[in-house]
Amino acid sequence: MKTFRRTLLSLLLAAACTLDVPAQENQSYILHTIEKGQSLYSISSMYGVSQSDIIRLNPGSDQRIYVGRKLRIPRTAPDAMQETFHTIESGETLYRLSQQYGVSVQAICKANPGLSVVNFHAGEVIRIPAPTPKTSPDVPDVQPQDTIALRAEVKPRCRDMHKVGRRETVYSISREYGITEEELIAANPELKGKNKIKRGTFLCIPYPKPSQENADALSKEPPTNRELFKENSIKAEKYATLKAAVILPLLPEGGQQNESARMIEYYEGFLMAVDSLKKTGVSIDLYTYNSGPQKASIQNILASKAMQDVNIIFGPLYQEHIQPLTEFAQAKGIRLVIPFTSKDNSVFRNPYIYQINTPQSYLYSEVYDHFFRQFRNAHVIFLNTREGAQSKADFIKGFKEELSSRSVPMTSLPDTVTAHTLSKVLRPDRENIFVPTSGSNVALIKLLPHLTVTVRQNPEIPVHLFGYPEWQTYTKDHLEAFFELDTYFYSSFYTNNLLPSAVEFTRNYRHWFAKDMEERYPKYGMLGFDTGYYFLKGLALYGTTFEENLNRLNVTSIQTGFKFQRVNNWGGFINRKVFFVHFTKNFELIKLDFD
Repeated sequence: MKTFRRTLLSLLLAAACTLDVPAQENQSYILHTIEKGQSLYSISSMYGVSQSDIIRLNPGSDQRIYVGRKLRIPRTAPDAMQETFHTIESGETLYRLSQQYGVSVQAICKANPGLSVVNFHAGEVIRIPAPTPKTSPDVPDVQPQDTIALRAEVKPRCRDMHKVGRRETVYSISREYGITEEELIAANPELKGKNKIKRGTFLCIPYPKPSQENADALSKEPPTNRELFKENSIKAEKYATLKAAVILPLLPEGGQQNESARMIEYYEGFLMAVDSLKKTGVSIDLYTYNSGPQKASIQNILASKAMQDVNIIFGPLYQEHIQPLTEFAQAKGIRLVIPFTSKDNSVFRNPYIYQINTPQSYLYSEVYDHFFRQFRNAHVIFLNTREGAQSKADFIKGFKEELSSRSVPMTSLPDTVTAHTLSKVLRPDRENIFVPTSGSNVALIKLLPHLTVTVRQNPEIPVHLFGYPEWQTYTKDHLEAFFELDTYFYSSFYTNNLLPSAVEFTRNYRHWFAKDMEERYPKYGMLGFDTGYYFLKGLALYGTTFEENLNRLNVTSIQTGFKFQRVNNWGGFINRKVFFVHFTKNFELIKLDFD
């Protein structure tokens, strides 16, 4: 009998432990739903964890991840006084989360500028900031031992001390703490008769009075998500004068001339954008700083008086300068446009960053989507080249996975094939699309003669050549073959030098600076003009609500396309714009815009 009881007790304990495991697991990770373009690198950057930690919780994720899959992301902040992340569950509300984590609704909204009543739903991940320490400047941290018991019996006048934030009002603060405006003013007599509260001021938050009015308020339904988001939305304000800063390595003569020439050309195009906007009545103050070489510190620039109050910053070039600049922008709440690199991961955790150059995984996902929209009946023929194939390995791998998932037929051939071999694999019932596995000019030179002969021998079968942004550099050398092969290539930047806008800009640039832009792609003068015009025009139109109106901003660029999307609720924006450039058999050159 005793043995039976011991066995039964052991089974019950084991069951209890088993039932408790999921709850413990849920406290150790959050669930992230993979979105288009995300990679292990970008996801690990979002949450500040290593890729190996994600792989450990999600075996096989190092081989393949796909849109819609849920990943377990380890929590890195078990301490209740640190920030954490939360996967919204069905039935949860913004108000309930603020109560659960002991932080204000305002703090949650500020930590998640991408969160709105539209995307607050189950499965969405949000950042929960650390609670504000409940300390009062009037009460010393260390109290005499003989007074502790006495003070414990005295109820303090203030239940909390609130530090006034930007654009906060008596109404918003009283609503946040569930008290009336009159109670807040009574506890802080200095507020009486004032319309504005000075930012950084500490206010005493009193205990609510035990009145019938408060009892009725407590019995009411809690505020809805729509009400709370409306209360915490950014107030629309226009900028009387836009203040913009440019931080670039504008090196003197004798320095690194290649980089210097590119940055000077970018800055010259930027100046043309400022001039164009000023002619339309936009008031702009421009502050220009030479960041110096790669190893130079930019702390003196960031400490300058003018930098403390700018609305937007453009730059830098070097990776060593990005981190201090992103930290400065985040601390000051200043927008930062990074025009060049695509490899910095600050955008995944900093809501003020705009990254012009699209990260590779996001760029490729856009290309795949556009490809399937353009070619609905494709047969893809990969030509395995030996020159420069490594640089396109990730693109080709992801492309093959997408083709397989959509059951699109594909064939792989070596680059040593002849026109006769190529003709054998063509399918008359499909659009046959040749895709070299390298974007190098050497590979093109080797393949184009065989491809053109194949097309001539099979005029009735639809054939296309598909390739890469760097083909812009080789267009003059292969123009006839590109037209004959009905060629497409993808790119985030492209301009037809015969278009009126490009012709006019080139003429004006030559007039302004008595020189031509360098023959490289992208052209940095056009890049400077496009980025300057887009952001300064948008800020002039929409002011503080620029981010809320990105989809309404209609600016025709000369070379660079813009389609910005937040990477998550607490991060910044990346540019997901991709064009297809099409050389038609009718000798037309068309830029296909899919948005």
